[in-house]
Amino acid sequence: MGPVLAGVLQLLALIAALALAYRPLGDYMAKVYSSDKHLRVEKWIYKGIGANPNTEMRWPAYLRGVLAFSAVSVLFLYLLQRFQGSLPGSLGFSSIDPDQAFNTAASFVSNTNWQSYYGEQAMGHVVQTGGLAVQNFLSASVGIAVAVALVRGFARSRTGELGNFWSDLVRGTIRILLPISVIAAIVLVACGAIQNFSGIHEVGQFTGGSQQWNGGAVASQEAIKELGTNGGGYFNANSAHPFENPNAFSNLFEIFLILLIPFSLTRTFGRMVGSLRQGYAILATMATIWVGFICLMWWTEFAHHGPAFEVAGGAMEGKETRFGIGVSSIFSISTTLTSTGAVDSFHSSNTGLGGGLNLLGMQLGEIAPGGTGSGLYGMLIMAIIAVFIAGLMVGRTPEYLGKKIGTREIKFAACYILITPALVLVFTAAAMALPTPGNSMTNSGAHGFSEILYAYTSASNNNGSAFAGLNADTQWFNSTLGLAMLLGRFLPMVFVLALAGSLAEQKPVPATAGTLRTEKPLFTGLLVGAILIITGLTYFPALALGPLAEGLAS
Repeated sequence: MGPVLAGVLQLLALIAALALAYRPLGDYMAKVYSSDKHLRVEKWIYKGIGANPNTEMRWPAYLRGVLAFSAVSVLFLYLLQRFQGSLPGSLGFSSIDPDQAFNTAASFVSNTNWQSYYGEQAMGHVVQTGGLAVQNFLSASVGIAVAVALVRGFARSRTGELGNFWSDLVRGTIRILLPISVIAAIVLVACGAIQNFSGIHEVGQFTGGSQQWNGGAVASQEAIKELGTNGGGYFNANSAHPFENPNAFSNLFEIFLILLIPFSLTRTFGRMVGSLRQGYAILATMATIWVGFICLMWWTEFAHHGPAFEVAGGAMEGKETRFGIGVSSIFSISTTLTSTGAVDSFHSSNTGLGGGLNLLGMQLGEIAPGGTGSGLYGMLIMAIIAVFIAGLMVGRTPEYLGKKIGTREIKFAACYILITPALVLVFTAAAMALPTPGNSMTNSGAHGFSEILYAYTSASNNNGSAFAGLNADTQWFNSTLGLAMLLGRFLPMVFVLALAGSLAEQKPVPATAGTLRTEKPLFTGLLVGAILIITGLTYFPALALGPLAEGLAS
């Protein structure tokens, strides 16, 4: 069997698995966020934190809950790292330096999971399980909660109430993320991923000395790392490490986990707004971009440019031989089109155009299918932009799901899509202009520029994957990347929730003969085109200086 055919078959198997899970999981999540009943364990949690889950919140109160909870989470995780040297189970590791502790705390709370440290050489069991793994659950649940609040904005009328943040947070964690993660962890253990609390031990004897490995609760963290589109690995090699990702089946299973909730949330959206066809339209948009990017990645990575590629069957540098080019390309596209950041190959070793595709996937806003929650609300924002463009073409007030998209709504949507590109381009320009940050680049020229552009794209879009080759463990990068992660996560949420509140206050308008049918394939095509054009106009100059210049020169 050729490598191309193997990649196609694995893609078809992945699509089939996602299709089987789509309906039951999507319907289940809709029931979770629509129910007025609380589990006993949830009632204990509400009592412990002093929250009333039955109190409806308007968007400012909902936003305050999101920001207050996330601020406390950042502080807790920062202090946990700073006191690591005094904690049991630290494996002898010292406390984390202030700038790196801030970077890591901002990273995991913002669902970015960027790592400027070697996981197996820096973090002990308590920080890994009690800090990083916990935030993998909570940050993902926050993202879903914000997406559900926006969906309620479309579904409700003549009210500014969007639900209860604390209820949405707890339900997402207890009823969705936790049970699926338990099952996923068992599957990964069965595949060969490790799950223990052993200390550091030597493995074998090599020329010049022995190699040391430490154990850990890897399978359980790997499960929520992928399911919650987090991406932070227990080991520096991330999902290329055999302790995290032992074989071809576990590799495909991890991609399945990455895509499971983001794709299924489109069904939840359709169910909650009372039109499954609207959910299918959003799903079709996400799937079209995802499959299209995979095909383009295959084309760039399987292309033969010289005898070395000819012998290897493609660009095998930086890829695991036990996975191959086909599924490694699926993994890299899936991880950069979501906010995951996990890698089973090193993106810096992709062809110039292949690395550019990974960059472009993040620059789209990670909406195909995107992160847990963030992908759905990002795509809905783009749908509003597409409806607005269509309205300008025909000279009528745009509508989406029975809600008018007026001046106020389009301002919120415009601010949302402008924030992240501004962060990426401003921070990249500053790093290239100043003399010190450039010293962290391993490569010069177009590839070196791509290293820095990729870092700030990854941080601002809350992805977390790295291009490799960039020494990001410096005060400049730890501080600026941490700031980019926080701003890139929470500033867009301000406008998402403000938009949700504005929509919820409206009275639905009846559809007329002139209403754009947003459940039709025509709208899907318009939405795909709007996404690609807006992203291309925003980032083309930067891409031309980096991956495009490198790809055209090779």
